[in-house]
Amino acid sequence: MTPKKPKRTPAKRKGDRLAEYRGKRDASRTPEPVPDEKALPHGDDDTFVVQEHHARSLHWDLRFERDGVLVSWAVPKGLPWSPETNHLAVHTEDHPLEYATFEGDIPRGEYGGGEVVIWDRGTYETEKWSEREVKVVIHGSRVSGRYVLFRTRGKNWMIHRMDPPADPGAEPLPERLRPMRPVRRARLPRDREAWGFEFAFGGRRLLAYVEGGRTRFTDGRGRAVDGPGRLGSRLGAALGARPALLDGELAVLEGRETYMVFDVPHLDGRPLLDVPYGERRETLDGLELSGPLWRTAPWYPGDGDPVREAARAQDLPGVVAKRLDSPYRPGEESDAWRLIPVGSR
Repeated sequence: MTPKKPKRTPAKRKGDRLAEYRGKRDASRTPEPVPDEKALPHGDDDTFVVQEHHARSLHWDLRFERDGVLVSWAVPKGLPWSPETNHLAVHTEDHPLEYATFEGDIPRGEYGGGEVVIWDRGTYETEKWSEREVKVVIHGSRVSGRYVLFRTRGKNWMIHRMDPPADPGAEPLPERLRPMRPVRRARLPRDREAWGFEFAFGGRRLLAYVEGGRTRFTDGRGRAVDGPGRLGSRLGAALGARPALLDGELAVLEGRETYMVFDVPHLDGRPLLDVPYGERRETLDGLELSGPLWRTAPWYPGDGDPVREAARAQDLPGVVAKRLDSPYRPGEESDAWRLIPVGSR
């Protein structure tokens, strides 16, 4: 009996820049473009795209059109906005030019499974391109300027902004902040139209520092603490590239620990400490933070009596009255915030 010859894998076409890309994807299962093995389309070598990729770990994919493909890097923390900070950039396989317009959900279980959205796109100019260093000038709607990528080891590169900060007035998140605290009072304020009212959930105070899709936490005394479960990574993914400092409490609601967010002292490179409470709450509402482990706490400007009665009905410890014009004073116990137990009249 003649033994069967082993099945041979077809040889890769010489110079096939997309062989690795095709080998990782099943065109029948992913909505990503998987072009046939044929001559590569060519453009003007001036297109760039940044895609926000909600895969197992949130990251941003930076791609430059060059020689008929999109040369690609995965950037876990996004592009640096200042020359003071370099970010890791992991070189990945070349992608087809069609990927520059791709948005969609890659099925779970497939390579890179998760949602892909276009974060920015535009044109770029090449100043230098070698195997170890790439210098470009980017012209996008959200990011512009001179950047250099330089190889450090293997597939690991670093990306550095060569220009001054994109937003010179932007400030980094504080390293840590002690939260503002309410004073305890027996009664609701009389001039109630000047106040907003929130539920007091009786949970653990946590401040969340969200940047580059990652989150760290401090407690009510400003000490670094671990966040519960997967709250940090999921909350970071919800905010994406927007840096934010959130104030809230970790409470048990309907049998589940939920991070109830009630303030935003810092957002998008801008401290909001001197912004009135009412405006900060409107800004927070605009973030539409709602997920399996977090929620924007409700607030009610005006009459606090219905809020207190609702708190009593839900067996909550009380309500917090906050002056609509009050700034955020870190570490202070302020009469502009008042904790009123539900049993008070």
